[in-house]
Amino acid sequence: MDLFKPLLIIHIIGGSLSLVLGTVVLMIKKGTARHKLLGRIFYYAMLIAAIVSMPMSYLHPNHFLFIIGVFTSFMLLSGRRYMVNKGKPEWQDWLLTSLMLVLAMAFIGFGGYHMIRGDSFGLVFLVFGSVSLLFVYHDWTNFTGRSKISNYYLTTNLQRMLGSYIASVTAFLVVNNTILPPMIAWLLPTAAVTPLIVTPSDPAGLTRQFGRICSAVEFADVEMIRQVGVPVYLSQLRYNLHQFAWSLSQTYFSYS
Repeated sequence: MDLFKPLLIIHIIGGSLSLVLGTVVLMIKKGTARHKLLGRIFYYAMLIAAIVSMPMSYLHPNHFLFIIGVFTSFMLLSGRRYMVNKGKPEWQDWLLTSLMLVLAMAFIGFGGYHMIRGDSFGLVFLVFGSVSLLFVYHDWTNFTGRSKISNYYLTTNLQRMLGSYIASVTAFLVVNNTILPPMIAWLLPTAAVTPLIVTPSDPAGLTRQFGRICSAVEFADVEMIRQVGVPVYLSQLRYNLHQFAWSLSQTYFSYS
C-alpha cells in the first residue's frame, strides 16, 4: 500500500481547512465564543497538516516540505503552550524548545554543507535554522524571567499563531504557483496579511495589535516598538509596506 496518498489527502484537507479558517479568524471580532471555536479548529487542522507533511517529505523527498512542517509545528505547539502556562513554563515547554534547538543546529549544519557543495537551497536551511535559534533564544528569555514585557505569553502566542498562518499560505502559494515569479510567491503572503494584522479597529485595540505587529514583521525588534510607541511604529511600518509593494510591482514588470 502506498502510504503517501492517504497522508496527502489528510494534508490537503487539514491545510485547506486551516487556510480558510485562518482567514476568517483574522477578520472576525477577537475574544468571542465564535473566535475561540474557529481558532481551536484552525489550530488542530493546521497542526495535523504540518505533522503529516514530515513523513510525506520522507516518502517523497522534499526538503522544503519538511522545513515548513517542522517550523509550523513548533510555532503552533509553542504558541499554544504559552497560553496554557501563562508565563509559568513546565517541562513540556523546555522539551519543545530543546528539540527546536537541536533541529536548528541541524538545519544550519545541513545548510552549510549544501552551500559548500554549491547548492543554493542550503541558504533556506541556514535562514530557517537561524530563525529557529532566535525563537529558542526568545523562549529562554521568557522562561527565565528576563522578558521586559509583562504579558509576553499573549504577544508570543499571537506572533506564533499568525506566523504559522503566514507560513502555511506561503507553502500553498509556492507549491501551487505557476504564474508569479518565485520571489513574489515567497513574499506575497507576508505583504498581503500584514495590513490585516497591523490596522487597528479601534484605539483601545492598540495593545492587542502589539503581538500582531510582531507577527507582521515576523521578527520585530520588540524593544524598539516599546521605545517609540505603537502609533509611531505603525506609521513607519505602513511606509515600509508601501515601499515593499512598489518593489514587488517593479520586480513583477521586470519579469514580464
